[in-house]
Amino acid sequence: MGRVALVTGGSRGIGEAISKKLKADGYTVAATYAGNDEKAAAFTEATGIKTYKWNVADYESSKAGIAQVEADLGPIEVVVANAGITRDAPFHKMTPEQWHEVIDTNLTGVFNTIHPVWPGMRERKFGRIIVISSINGQKGQFAQVNYAATKAGDLGIVKSLAQEGARAGITANAVCPGYIATEMVMAIPEKVRESIIAGIPVGRLGEPEEIARCVAFLASDDAGFISGSTISANGAQFFV
Repeated sequence: MGRVALVTGGSRGIGEAISKKLKADGYTVAATYAGNDEKAAAFTEATGIKTYKWNVADYESSKAGIAQVEADLGPIEVVVANAGITRDAPFHKMTPEQWHEVIDTNLTGVFNTIHPVWPGMRERKFGRIIVISSINGQKGQFAQVNYAATKAGDLGIVKSLAQEGARAGITANAVCPGYIATEMVMAIPEKVRESIIAGIPVGRLGEPEEIARCVAFLASDDAGFISGSTISANGAQFFV
């Protein structure tokens, strides 16, 4: 049995690709999901990867869920904080509820996912923390003040954890995907999708598996000297 890896939001989209890649690389993977029991069951049946249901926005649920994963599979040595939501609206129309819902899941949810495993990693002198941020956390985005704020905040989390974990053998890094061909992006109207692709120098959307390969490298022993870093996987979609 390989190292245990926890992937939040790990049964769909980018998270699904990450879970599959880590399993293929020999990790014992636990994937979390928030609500869709049917899709989670289908994912487990297809991949053999165990799924666990909890809301990362709730600390006690996360703590209990993580305890269950460790009871079932062993100590968690790799954490991929991938779970995230969007509640888009122009700032003048954004409600406090839309703000807090995204903050609670995408930012506080990262704290809730990492905090319960941090003491064990420090004790064992090994850990890999990988947070899935976003190009929009680096450059901002119209109608995504809430989302961009969380994804920028995630970068601050990994830079700080990298310093705190350095002497304990724990690395913390982020991956910032650009526009990836997930179910959510493919549901965008074709004309809008074409305009997005026109802004990507390589001329195409990224694939979830390309993000998964970045994560797998950061989780590996080969990446032991890389910490506090961000991999921008965006097809050369640079910004000022």
